[in-house]
Amino acid sequence: MAAPDSPSLADRIEDLLPQTQCTKCGYQGCRPYAEAIAGGGADINQCPPGGAEGVARLAGLLGRAVIPLNPVNGRERPRAVAYIDEALCIGCTLCIQACPVDAIVGAAKQMHTVLPELCTGCDLCVAPCPVDCIVMYPVTQTAGWDAWSQPLAAAARLRHERRALRLQRDIAENDARLAAKAVAKLRAVDQLAPENTAEQAEKERKRAIIAAAMERARLKAEAAKAGAAADAPPPPPADQTPST
Repeated sequence: MAAPDSPSLADRIEDLLPQTQCTKCGYQGCRPYAEAIAGGGADINQCPPGGAEGVARLAGLLGRAVIPLNPVNGRERPRAVAYIDEALCIGCTLCIQACPVDAIVGAAKQMHTVLPELCTGCDLCVAPCPVDCIVMYPVTQTAGWDAWSQPLAAAARLRHERRALRLQRDIAENDARLAAKAVAKLRAVDQLAPENTAEQAEKERKRAIIAAAMERARLKAEAAKAGAAADAPPPPPADQTPST
């Protein structure tokens, strides 16, 4: 009988991915790609960082034939890390926002730098840079899993998950601040004492604007909650086999 917390097929597939979160597979990270493979929506040869060995790993798990890496998604390359030319950096923070594993540090209008030991080589920070001050430097002679390791993948996966949780928390906190601000404004409007028809109409206008904004925020929160529930993996089916 399977344990209630047995890993799903998507879990086992994700465990075999390099966790660079580069999106070259066509999905927004390793987990969505794993879920797509498990659901039959993606093939096993779409991960350039995993390379030929990555394809072989997935083929072995799924009982499929080993196939070449799809050139549409890219090719195996030596592992690279990002480097920021500090003399050109303007501190826009766009690279920090793009990094999926929090490997870049800095502050607005301050120089940024890459922590090379944390960089997965995804190169997602390169395109957003408005001054082209980021380049990717190869740091290995080998490619694919020969240039990577399971401990590095596990560490990158943990940083990516922590970053996602932090971003969700920041959004929730910002939404809560905006909601509290809207409630305070609505109370202030309700306390107004119009002295004529024009002032009454203005009060109602302000009240309607605030109420509409609050309703939009409520609907947005409900949609986000529904989306999160839809993205969550389903619970494992109950085992109907009688215990012995």
